Amino acid sequence: MSVNPNEKPEPGDERAERPEPAGKPVAGTAPGVPEASEARPAAGPAEPEARPSEGPESAPEGAVPSPGAGAGAGAAPDGRRRLADALWPPRVTRAQLIVALLLACLGFGLAIQVSSTSEGSALRGARQEDLVRILDELDDRTQRLEDEKTRLEKQRTELESSSDQAEEARRQTAEKERQLGILAGTVAAEGPGITLTVSDPVGAVESDMLLDAIQELRAAGAEAIQVDGVRVVANSYFTGGGDDMRIDGTQVTAPYVFKVIGKPEDLEPALNIPGGVVQTLEKEQATATVERSAKIVVDALRPAKRPDYARSSSP
Repeated sequence: MSVNPNEKPEPGDERAERPEPAGKPVAGTAPGVPEASEARPAAGPAEPEARPSEGPESAPEGAVPSPGAGAGAGAAPDGRRRLADALWPPRVTRAQLIVALLLACLGFGLAIQVSSTSEGSALRGARQEDLVRILDELDDRTQRLEDEKTRLEKQRTELESSSDQAEEARRQTAEKERQLGILAGTVAAEGPGITLTVSDPVGAVESDMLLDAIQELRAAGAEAIQVDGVRVVANSYFTGGGDDMRIDGTQVTAPYVFKVIGKPEDLEPALNIPGGVVQTLEKEQATATVERSAKIVVDALRPAKRPDYARSSSP
């Protein structure tokens, strides 16, 4: 609806208010400044703008600061200094010295116990076959010692009860000389035992393998050993191997024949134990056969050697 500017408005007519021309400022206001009554959009509570460049807001007047406020910078150095002062110099009391001495004695005792326990733990990692062999060897040695003890006691009884003690002493001396001659290899011997034959078709047998066989036989109670016509005694040695095997400097060739006097029931199992001499030789493509016999003759002799320095101490 258009409004005539020359027409006077009626009283109470809403058209009495004449709109101001656009762009004409209202009297009493500066150009470009809106009126105070100008409508503005509703807004919530105004949030303060972040001002990173400004420092922290000052506390309200009359506010009391907390005891821990502002103490972060100097608290750590003070704590470390107090801890260092408490630890150094050390303040040792009599009770602390006694406790330290008791702990040192306890540690020393534990070290000794662990050391003594570790010395006897050598058999913990051994195989079951090795443990069985060791037990058998110990039983055999115990039995031989018991037999030796019985024999010596019998000799003492014979000496004490004999009417001619001088003759009995000479007889026992001759018997002892014969036994020592068998051990030294200067006297022939015979008795029950075994014959061990080692065949080496590929020449893989070394001197240490034959030496291991000798050691096993001695541990099982062998009293006299002969290998291919060479008497083996306590100071015998093996060298070479294959086609140049030597015992005490004397060359021997395969097959190697061991004549051993001893208890057959002890000698044969000692060679056939798992991981023993027979299995070791078989791994090297050699063969070893053991044959028991009621009579083995060991007739290879070694010349009696007169000692250079040792002399008899008996009158």
